[in-house]
Amino acid sequence: MGPAARSRADVGIPDLDSASVPVPGRGAMNDRGEWMQTWSGGRFYPTDPQPEDIDPVDISHALSLLCRYGGHVDRFYSVAEHCVLMSEAVTPEHALVALLHDATEAYVVDVPRPLKRYLSNYKEIEFWTWRAIAARFLVATELPLEVEAADNRIILTERDALMPRVTLPWYQDGRYLPLPVTIEGWSPAEAEQRYLARLAILDAPQ
Repeated sequence: MGPAARSRADVGIPDLDSASVPVPGRGAMNDRGEWMQTWSGGRFYPTDPQPEDIDPVDISHALSLLCRYGGHVDRFYSVAEHCVLMSEAVTPEHALVALLHDATEAYVVDVPRPLKRYLSNYKEIEFWTWRAIAARFLVATELPLEVEAADNRIILTERDALMPRVTLPWYQDGRYLPLPVTIEGWSPAEAEQRYLARLAILDAPQ
């Protein structure tokens, strides 16, 4: 005899009329789609991101808790640290956009490159998010060549510092030189503080 059937109440589902339960992000006159809760207490609409939705506090906090390479590293290494190091390695005129180049991941997470190319809708949503971030911080949506190169160069630096079991060459091998930065593996608290401090400096009125 099988286990007794469990009711909705037994598994934590109230016995409510579904029509009376509001769907988050829906039903407003100007519907922006579904929304996600951000660290600062705001709402972010992935299919309708706007510059006013972008908060530096949310970006620094979320990126400080996101581990690069899907966690396949020998110690925690955050997206926030990656961005700060890049911003310090490029020329000053490109430092802000280098710091922000992965800020979309605060809202749409960090998807490894080999997978990202197959997720067409993800790339579109990522671009919408990047466009809102670029407008919020007054940077161009197209990344400078120096930043694109630094993003590939730092991959070699990160791999050598964080992945002791690499057995096959990567795309960047022979095409780029490692970026001369030191990978430390900051704690989330340190990464958040240093990202936010760096952003405050670079985004300050001139």
